[in-house]
Amino acid sequence: METSFLQAQKAILGLQPTLVIRAAVGPGSTAGRGVEQAMTDQDAQRVEVRREGHVLVVSMRRERRRNAVDRAMADALDAALNLLDDDDDLWVGVLTGTPTVFCAGSDLTAGGDYVTERGGEYGVVRRRRRKPLIAAVEGAALGGGLEIVLACDLVVAATDARFGLPEVTIGVVPTCGALFRGPRALPLNLARELILVGDPFDARRAHEAGLVNVLAEPGRALDAAVVLAERICRNAPSAVRACLAAVDAAVAPAADAADAAGWQATAAALDAIRDSADAAEGVRAFLEKRPPAWTGR
Repeated sequence: METSFLQAQKAILGLQPTLVIRAAVGPGSTAGRGVEQAMTDQDAQRVEVRREGHVLVVSMRRERRRNAVDRAMADALDAALNLLDDDDDLWVGVLTGTPTVFCAGSDLTAGGDYVTERGGEYGVVRRRRRKPLIAAVEGAALGGGLEIVLACDLVVAATDARFGLPEVTIGVVPTCGALFRGPRALPLNLARELILVGDPFDARRAHEAGLVNVLAEPGRALDAAVVLAERICRNAPSAVRACLAAVDAAVAPAADAADAAGWQATAAALDAIRDSADAAEGVRAFLEKRPPAWTGR
């Protein structure tokens, strides 16, 4: 029987089960040059990977599920980003969704197993990258989708994009880094608002707060992200890698300790609500389309 936490996470995504057929992408598969594909099922391609010069564009292609990440997509994202890390002819990566949505986070209807060997959650959340990764956001980046954005180095967003952590609205908590990366990427009180209120920010507010580097016209976020990536590629790739490594090394001692504390705090928050009455009430209220009656238990 499913726990109230699992039911609530499913409810926040609004998803139903889907059939998955596994595949892989990498230097030994169809990933040579041009369009490189990974992870297909009966419904749609999970991830599309293509090269544009020295730029690798990784596109989540599960729009019917709002690009929610299941095991197959996590493996495909991990393989694509491994390719970026390992191929010396690739200098910058761009991670994007579809024209209407970036990512809705986890698809727990498929079991909730989305941790990969090199990248951690979604293939990206705990990844130690050697090269810059740019998020190109159209539509909503909600829940785990925002946590993917927070794991990237730079962010380009369409002016009508939205960023949010709606977990608290149905009695659950963010579990993939937002509880500690949000306060790093945003002013503290804005991060608290995003986490505690549950309402999304629009792209302009996210830009003003420093989360978004570049704003683009609707439908042009990917184009703008590729332009930014190509601008980085005009620089010496060895210098870019060295600078990125230096920045990481400069903040690594504090960041590693903060990350460890952040993951521990996230686990404690998850334990606190996993079997709570509020989590059960949140999913019931969501499914019954009524306001929840919270008890604080």
